[in-house]
Amino acid sequence: MDTEPRLSAPEPGDLVGDALDRDIPAARRRHGLWIQEPVGRPRMPDPVRNAAVRAVLIASVTLIGAMVATLAAVADSWLSAPAMLFTVISTVVATWSVLDVWITRQVWNQRNGVVSSPSSAARALRRERRRARRQARRAATPSLTRVVRPGA
Repeated sequence: MDTEPRLSAPEPGDLVGDALDRDIPAARRRHGLWIQEPVGRPRMPDPVRNAAVRAVLIASVTLIGAMVATLAAVADSWLSAPAMLFTVISTVVATWSVLDVWITRQVWNQRNGVVSSPSSAARALRRERRRARRQARRAATPSLTRVVRPGA
């Protein structure tokens, strides 16, 4: 039994292929290999991402050192004391690197974050509201005519 014709993509203008495409819902149609989908969160700024990568690498080296210290202590090896000392020092460094990520993120947001000036659309809306309030006040108060005296 030859399955090649059934597995290949239908040619354009093929009546059977067109009928099959119409029967398949749009969500289940075949797409290309690479589909660009919008990401929910924007990408981290480069300095923050560098600090985060550095923190992850330091934390992983710390965990490896802790495992070496534990296994050396279980094996009653002479390496247990230096490994424990390395683990304590690298724990302090890992804590500092996590703080570095937090501080770098705060500094980046402070320097390059959202500018707190209102957008032109917000300004226009406020201008319209002020104009409407003024007109409402004018309509509510009786009109006062200004009397101008000669020579004054």
